[in-house]
Amino acid sequence: MTSVRDEETGQGQAAVPVPVQGGQGQGSGKPGDEPGAGVVTAFGRQLKLLRIRAGLERPEFGKRMGYSPETVASIEQGRRIPQARFIEKADEVLGAGGLLTALKEEVGKAQYPAFFRDAARLEADAQELFLYAMQAVPGLLQTEEYTRALLTMRRPLLEEVTIEQRVAARLSRQDVFGRWPSPLMSFVIEEAVLHKPFGGTGVLRGVLENILLVGHKRNVEIQVMPNDREDNAGVDGPFTLITTKKGDQIAYLEVQGRSILVTDRDEVRAISARYGIIRSQALAPRESLGFVEKVLGEL
Repeated sequence: MTSVRDEETGQGQAAVPVPVQGGQGQGSGKPGDEPGAGVVTAFGRQLKLLRIRAGLERPEFGKRMGYSPETVASIEQGRRIPQARFIEKADEVLGAGGLLTALKEEVGKAQYPAFFRDAARLEADAQELFLYAMQAVPGLLQTEEYTRALLTMRRPLLEEVTIEQRVAARLSRQDVFGRWPSPLMSFVIEEAVLHKPFGGTGVLRGVLENILLVGHKRNVEIQVMPNDREDNAGVDGPFTLITTKKGDQIAYLEVQGRSILVTDRDEVRAISARYGIIRSQALAPRESLGFVEKVLGEL
C-alpha cells in the first residue's frame, strides 16, 4: 500500500488514508493549517503589491470591491481564502491583466479540506459518479442551509469564516450538473438519511425538495434504500465511485476526517460490484422519487 499521488494514471496502486490533522470537522480550519496555504499566501502578497501599485489604500479598494478593509487585510495576509468572484473583480479593479485570475484555480483548491482536494478535482472532471450515502445527504445534493447546518454541528467548532468558505466550496461542486457533456450520476441514499432533521424541519424540507429537483435531471438517478430491507450490501459504509474521462475507475472512502482514494483494480472492481448489488436492492428511481415525495408530505 502506497500513498496515491498519481491516481489518474490507473497503474493499479492502492491508496492509503491521507493523514490530515483535524480532518473534516476539527482544527481551526485556517488556510495556514493545511497544505495549500502557500498559494493563498502568495495570492495575498500579489494582491497587496498590485493594490499599492494602483495607489489604493485598503478602505478605498475595499469600497470599490464591496468588501470591508478588514476582509481585504485578511486576504492580503493569507488568513482568508478569496472566492472566485473576488479574484475576478480584483483583477479588473486593479488592472492586473490576468495576474490574479491566473491563480484562481489553485486558490480554489485551497478552499477544500486537505483530505478532499484530490477527490474534488477528480469529481469535477468525472465521466461517471456513483455515490452510496448512509449518514447525510450527499454534498452534491445539499442545499446551502443543509450544508451550513452540518458544518455548524462539527466538534470541535469551526470558525465562522471557515464555515462560510466550506459552504461556498461545497455548493460550487454542484456546477458539475451544468457541464456538457453531463456526467452520468447515480445516488443510493439510505432511508434513515431522509428523516434526519439536521438544522430543523425547514432545512430538511428544503433538501428533500432539492433531491426531487435534481432527481428529475436526465443524467441523474436517485434511489432510496428502505429501512426494512433484510438484505443490504452497503453495511460496510458509504463510498463514491468516480470514472475518469480516460475510463479509469477510482473509489473514494471517507470517515472521521480521514480519506482513502483506492485505485487498485481488484479493490475497485469489488466496490463497483457491491454498488451494483446495492442498486438492485434499493427502490427503483421512479419509486424512490415517490418515496421522497411521501416523506416530504409527512413533514
